[in-house]
Amino acid sequence: MIMLGVVSVATAYTSFQSSLYGGQSADKISQSEAAATLAESLYLEGNQQYVQDSQTIQQLSALNIAAQAGDAVASAQYDDLYFIGVSEELDTAIQNAFALDESEPDFWHDPQADEDYLDALFGSYQDQSVISDDLRAEGNDLGKNGDTLGLYTALMAITLFLLGIAAVVRRPLMKWVLVATGGLIFLITAILTATIPFVWIA
Repeated sequence: MIMLGVVSVATAYTSFQSSLYGGQSADKISQSEAAATLAESLYLEGNQQYVQDSQTIQQLSALNIAAQAGDAVASAQYDDLYFIGVSEELDTAIQNAFALDESEPDFWHDPQADEDYLDALFGSYQDQSVISDDLRAEGNDLGKNGDTLGLYTALMAITLFLLGIAAVVRRPLMKWVLVATGGLIFLITAILTATIPFVWIA
């Protein structure tokens, strides 16, 4: 009877921990999905700015050609567009590209390939994506522990079943076989359960 009580308590504990791990896993996965949604929003925002900057660069190039040909209006439009349509990050990228063009005149250097410029547009997206991936990985690990504890709960339930049968069996040999089998299953399962930390300190 004492062993039956111990196994019952251990089964209840394992089942409780399994459910807690499942809840924690669901929370982390939910947070991961929220972070992924935010990351997607940040990417779309950065991509929209990237496309707009690409159009601005093309317009500036056309106006610059006209201005160099002596078109005063185009020169004024170039200055206005540069002042209004070029952000600080894009301005830095353009200046860096100009410098590279002067040092390597045989190549055209795309301002939008500048790493600092790309980081300004998409850095937040990448950071949020990493957060989302980390949360999902954590949720998967918690879920794996919960599933494992669920298996251990089932094994302990088998032990309870065997002990229950042993309690009503009259033949001593059969009784001890059932008790020994159940005890072995429980011992192994209890040891494995102890390797999984409490969910609140995991």
